[in-house]
Amino acid sequence: MSEHLTKAGVPHLVLERARIAERWRSERWDSLVANGPAWHDRFPGMEFQGDGPDDFVAKEKVADYFVAYADMIAAPIRCGVEVKEVRRHAGRPGFRVETSEGVIEANSVIAATGPFQRPVTPALVPESAGLLQMHSNSYRNPEQLPAGAVLVVGAGSSGVQIADELLRAGKRVYLSVGPHDRPPRAYRGRDFCWWLGVLGKWDAETPGPGTEHVTIAVSGARGGQTVDFRRLAAEGMTLVGRTESYKDGVIKFAPDLVENVSRGDANLMSLLDEADAYVARNGVDLPQEPEARKLLPDPECMTNPILELNLYDAGITSIIWATGYAVDYSWLKVDAFDDKGRPKHQRGVSAEPGIYFLGLPWQSRRGSSFIWGVWHDAKHLADRISTQRKYLAYHAAAKRQTEDA
Repeated sequence: MSEHLTKAGVPHLVLERARIAERWRSERWDSLVANGPAWHDRFPGMEFQGDGPDDFVAKEKVADYFVAYADMIAAPIRCGVEVKEVRRHAGRPGFRVETSEGVIEANSVIAATGPFQRPVTPALVPESAGLLQMHSNSYRNPEQLPAGAVLVVGAGSSGVQIADELLRAGKRVYLSVGPHDRPPRAYRGRDFCWWLGVLGKWDAETPGPGTEHVTIAVSGARGGQTVDFRRLAAEGMTLVGRTESYKDGVIKFAPDLVENVSRGDANLMSLLDEADAYVARNGVDLPQEPEARKLLPDPECMTNPILELNLYDAGITSIIWATGYAVDYSWLKVDAFDDKGRPKHQRGVSAEPGIYFLGLPWQSRRGSSFIWGVWHDAKHLADRISTQRKYLAYHAAAKRQTEDA
């Protein structure tokens, strides 16, 4: 956003409550890498240094990349400044921004906080159960956890990567699997990010019915490989369905494990079909990969699903909730939200004049909440803000002419 505002000649200030890219450093697990390759998950104006284009960049290097990019564009950033409250001025343009370092006045305010602000932990298992419970944003490494088995709830990218790491560390792992998409990490020599690009899926402007918040199971860990729940089970992980309830030491799961895994398989096969059709239609020289369509046999935990589990008997001493995040705009005291607290906007331009949003899922397209997608949405917002400034400048000039006359 700062880059585009600078190019448009718009004076601005970026407020960051901690360090640049703080959550990449302090609220993600130690071994996390980007889920997309370096050639894809970056801004257009700068490549990653020290990593190849097909590498999956480690989280600390991603944070360093943001710092270097901010330096390259000379972004006017103030770190360690938290925004407490934003309110519209009464009877005059602009907003009053209350911060930890005093009050700032602004003509426009852009909420570039993204969609992952408040960890969501279902209130199912009480503290009195005597287990270590943490959200995935607090997980760092296997050494954090006590001896014993662990239940990981949520099989999106975070949950499946954490569960896999714990399994490799020698833990007994139960993974609660809900509905998900399961794209191939790569197919016929090209990463799935490339396939989604050439198939036009990154530029899809509206999600399909019921797919607005679909969990995606994809991983760049250990060089990247397709997430395969049957393989994880074959390696010793126990799969269960969605976690539904808890009572008297017993946790119950929905009878939907086979259905959820099967839908993930269908998503995988559908993308492979589209990729094959693209190759045939365009005569692209890419090697065939029939192995990508082969599925391992259903493991015991799928043919005879566990519907309830006594945590004590199973030896489970910790639960990791990889259950996602919610937005938190409690600091933004303006009329820009619907009755569920979601931003009312068109491509990031709020229903409240002068308020803008950046980094929202599906803000303008499927790719909006990815690093490169944010860059393009920011350009659109900068153009809108610049245009508004020109109208206001005309009004001010016309008013002076009238007064001088």
